[in-house]
Amino acid sequence: MFSHVALGSNDIAASKRFYDAVLGVFGAPEGVIDERGRLIYMHAGGRLILTHPVNGETAACGNGHTLGFLAPSTDAVDAWHAAGVANGGTTAENPPGIRHATEGRTVYLAYLRDPAGNKLCATHKISG
Repeated sequence: MFSHVALGSNDIAASKRFYDAVLGVFGAPEGVIDERGRLIYMHAGGRLILTHPVNGETAACGNGHTLGFLAPSTDAVDAWHAAGVANGGTTAENPPGIRHATEGRTVYLAYLRDPAGNKLCATHKISG
């Protein structure tokens, strides 16, 4: 459904350090900075772009926005979370763990905020 996701960043170097670490846990290659200064990740058919806002204003995270990543295992969720915290991110909400989602689904997930404050989630479906 999506061709790409773009998030604002005020510090591309800090974003690169953070996203190289957390996306590397899932096997994504390091991000590439293009000629326009955007940081781009391509993996498993998806594209994530970190960029200074085009309008020149300060990047700001959205209240209520979350970008979710599929994780191959619960261990990968834990590694993703640890890599994020070690590279400029902060824990958001509860520590990594099991959550009972809607419709009888059970998931293992973790939330982080990246260096720009964007809320991220890594999720591994356990059942349902």
